[in-house]
Amino acid sequence: MGKAIKDLIKSTVISIGMALTIFCIVGIVFDVAYGGNFSLEGYQFTKMVAGSALVGIGFGVPTVVYNSERLPMPVKVIIHMGIGCVIYTLVAYAVGWFGGSATFAQGLIIAAAQLVVAFIIWFCFMCFYRREAKKLNEKIQSLKR
Repeated sequence: MGKAIKDLIKSTVISIGMALTIFCIVGIVFDVAYGGNFSLEGYQFTKMVAGSALVGIGFGVPTVVYNSERLPMPVKVIIHMGIGCVIYTLVAYAVGWFGGSATFAQGLIIAAAQLVVAFIIWFCFMCFYRREAKKLNEKIQSLKR
């Protein structure tokens, strides 16, 4: 299996894992906030878990854009985050994370919060990979001496 395919599978599995972890943490917060009376009906939980996995795929698959040498980094980020955020928004409405009763202002706040969380996660990964690259470069330099 090629490196690109392995990288794609790895980033997708990591993204799905992160999406499901965030879903569980948010579920715990809602359960506590509602005093243990948080309930879902009509396979809503199953729909939300499947939606979380789709969101993970939506953020994981577009990471292949970072393998391109021709695109500048800002374009890569826009493609990756744009696809992920659009998929997240569609899934969120489909499974009921954004209620139909939300006002326009509430919708903007929700969208802004979504973007902030997505960019925080992206920034953490970017910092991690930059540190890894720095370590590799230092090791290469030490081998040259």
